[in-house]
Amino acid sequence: MAKPVTVSVVVPVGGTAPAWPRCAESLERLDPRPHELIVVFDGVDDAASDGRAVKGSASRRSGGSEAAPRRSASAPAGALVLELDERGGPARARNRGVDRATGDVLFFLDSDVEAPSDAISRVQEIFDGPDAPDAILGSYDDTPSDPHFVSQYRNLLHHYVHQTSHETASTFWSGCGAVRREAFLEVGGFHEAYADPSIEDIELGARLIRAGHRIRLIKTLQVKHLKRWTFLGMLRTDLFNRAIPWTEQMLLSGGLVNDLNVKTRDRISVVLAFLLTAALPFAIFSRPARCLTALLAASIAAVNAGLFRFFRRVRGYAFAAGTLPLYWIYLLICGLGFGIGTLRSVCKRGFRLTKAR
Repeated sequence: MAKPVTVSVVVPVGGTAPAWPRCAESLERLDPRPHELIVVFDGVDDAASDGRAVKGSASRRSGGSEAAPRRSASAPAGALVLELDERGGPARARNRGVDRATGDVLFFLDSDVEAPSDAISRVQEIFDGPDAPDAILGSYDDTPSDPHFVSQYRNLLHHYVHQTSHETASTFWSGCGAVRREAFLEVGGFHEAYADPSIEDIELGARLIRAGHRIRLIKTLQVKHLKRWTFLGMLRTDLFNRAIPWTEQMLLSGGLVNDLNVKTRDRISVVLAFLLTAALPFAIFSRPARCLTALLAASIAAVNAGLFRFFRRVRGYAFAAGTLPLYWIYLLICGLGFGIGTLRSVCKRGFRLTKAR
């Protein structure tokens, strides 16, 4: 019988990483153990400030390149630890981890998730199974760790989007995603121009698809998200690290997809959200305008009835009602990001044409 595929787990750890200890504990509980576990601390200075610096001989320095692999006190037992001299973002950190990986499959996890103990066997089963894909992605579960309202809303929204998307995926997700090592290397890995957490995984997925590789969404492969979201942090991330660069990436790649956050339903919802925003000032003085705003708000709720039913089912009526204004703002952010991303894409194309001439 053929041996099961070997799985290399790669986890980048950057900044203060408050959730890293819980993530590390979950990696300790993996059963069976992965072929290898590679933890990449993205910036030695950051690691030292968080108590993760390793005692012992001085590491090799080479102008911001990789330091010698050493054992970190906070890393799971048996992990290969890489410490990068300068912080370069999770895309670069993952790539440096892959440089040292030898497994058949690269299993990427974020440092702010708690992985299920059977994650490795699940990944092996998928890649060893009939008609196995070249890459897979999972999702967050429906019991996020942080109890605050914004965190619950944002993480549950992510869960719902993935759970209601096509199983034949058009993208990749590095929060909990695996890819055959050969396919990853063939397309050149993560684009290291993304110095902050952004759409580096989505961009990688687009290149995998263009190269003819198949990606599958495994809805039952779920991790618990440990991150605490703030309202302003959520807006900043959704606009600058998601909506704008994702729009640019889609347009430069040839068009919009009908999956994840950009389904036809979502596009209709964005239009309704902007119409609602435009009608609100007139509703103060005009009865017809008040009727129109009520109709538009009801239309948004109706178009997204499945989402709000999900919120009600997992957190109750009060929670579902409280998510309405947050979702309205989210739709406005998506529309604003699409507009800015489109403008930037047009400008970049114009610059390229001018330069070509």
